[in-house]
Amino acid sequence: MAANVLTFNDIAIVLNQVVTQATGQAQIVATNTSDFVTVARTGLLAGYDNLMSAISQVMSKTIISQRAYDRKFRGLEADSIRWGNHVRKINYADRAWQSPGRLPITSGVAVDDQKPVLDNVLQTNFYGQNDYEIQWTLFSNQLDVSFESPETFGAFVSGKMQTISDQVEQKHESMARMIIANMIAGIISINNSNQIVHLLTEYNAKTGLSLTATTVYDPANYPAFIKWVYGRIAQVSSMLTERSIVYHQNVTGKEIARHTPYERQLVYLYAGERYGIESRVIADVFHDNYLKLADTESVNFWQSIGTPDSINIVPTYMKNDGTLDTPQSAVSQSKIFGIIADDEAMGYTICNQRTTQAAYNGEGEYQNFWIKFTDRYWNDFTENAVIFLLD
Repeated sequence: MAANVLTFNDIAIVLNQVVTQATGQAQIVATNTSDFVTVARTGLLAGYDNLMSAISQVMSKTIISQRAYDRKFRGLEADSIRWGNHVRKINYADRAWQSPGRLPITSGVAVDDQKPVLDNVLQTNFYGQNDYEIQWTLFSNQLDVSFESPETFGAFVSGKMQTISDQVEQKHESMARMIIANMIAGIISINNSNQIVHLLTEYNAKTGLSLTATTVYDPANYPAFIKWVYGRIAQVSSMLTERSIVYHQNVTGKEIARHTPYERQLVYLYAGERYGIESRVIADVFHDNYLKLADTESVNFWQSIGTPDSINIVPTYMKNDGTLDTPQSAVSQSKIFGIIADDEAMGYTICNQRTTQAAYNGEGEYQNFWIKFTDRYWNDFTENAVIFLLD
């Protein structure tokens, strides 16, 4: 996805914006997932003067406050690549069946079995890679006055490295979150009715009720509604296993029949509703019997931790002529219950991860290090995906 051009893009500013929304440092804002391009460099995590003013020189005890963080959305990580840039995907459209050439037989007319047929092939392409880095500095002895022993200083350095590791994990998680958000916003922009399930609207049509986004939570209404919701999700999950052109974007004249087995389905459901269901309705209303083979994960928030059920995204998506489109304004959508997608519909590829270091600075008595990433974030709207909205 990314810039959709054959370039390497510096996305540090966008990454910082995404992470601040995820961690609650900033409220939800319109985030441009259409390119992930901006020019910036990650500044030093700590310099000599800043560090000395941040850590007191006299301590009787030091507690290193740090713990390992494991990223979410691991199912979106795809196989890595190193060589080359442009990735192509070959798709095959079905041809029409034809009558047997041997029937009917006409006297004096030869049966020609040597007529060629050409495959109706669609090639989709993925371009662009994104670069970012994080830097840290290890000091030789300037911090000796801040710690009471070499062991404590070692624990400080270990905690520092763990923080960097946690940032890397959250980087992968935060950008994966944006991949999902771009897919949701793109589907809304395409507006294929088969890919958007309006749960409350459908439920009212089925039952003859007139529940609203408020009254549906009344104790008398909620249990029956939510059980129907999970039945509807299970039904869509089952339908995706059928080979059809219904649940994805098609290129005109090259319609591709897709099917997504259970084990190839990515299922992300909004945790705010899922936990409420389990506490208010019945603990096993979401049971493995429905989606036991799929990669199912609860999502605490779709874009910003401050507005967990919403997105505000300027997406890129593929139109039915095979070209890309980006709307002029952001897609702002709340009450997102979930998404089911093929595992080839969205993901990220770590193209090149490396650690580099500078020479030791004898005058300053420190050494700089970097972790650098070249990644690709992608959506394929020709693959199956269905979103569920609580409206």
